Amino acid sequence: MTDPQRFKEGLLAELQSLRAFAISIAGNVERADDLVQDTMVKAWSNMHGYTEGTNLRAWLFTILRNTFYSDYRKRSREVEDDGTYAERLAVHAEQDGHMDFTDFRRALNKLPSDQREALILVGASGFSYEEAAEICGCALGTIKSRINRARNRLAELLSVESAEEFGPDARAHAIITHGTSVTGG
Repeated sequence: MTDPQRFKEGLLAELQSLRAFAISIAGNVERADDLVQDTMVKAWSNMHGYTEGTNLRAWLFTILRNTFYSDYRKRSREVEDDGTYAERLAVHAEQDGHMDFTDFRRALNKLPSDQREALILVGASGFSYEEAAEICGCALGTIKSRINRARNRLAELLSVESAEEFGPDARAHAIITHGTSVTGG
């Protein structure tokens, strides 16, 4: 068990060294201070993970370095935007989503139980065809057949004729792609 008081004293003794290291890798004093603060919070909250008598300095520098690289990876996926990119983003209307889901559940419940089970195992639960066949205790071809029949029957029950029918309706599509309102007159 790590003594909290000695641990705290050890953390405080390393602050200046951590800050110097953080400045050298971050290239920015404000960012370096944030890194040191994050490092201290992580170290304190994971005090139980530190083995007393080992190199506290190395442990802290490792936390700081890992925090820096984790933040770097996260920031590299972010898009800098002055607002022009955000203006072009569009989200499909969600008003009909609840009703669509209700219709889907109703149609799914109309399927024979063996087809529904196979479709849920593969389509919703992420099992492979082989795993679903093993779970259902049937041949691989049987699972594939059940899923194919289930998909076709769902499409029939939901009056879906092609993949293009998924997504926004014609009005929403026009607004999204052209940025204008479509009105009836």
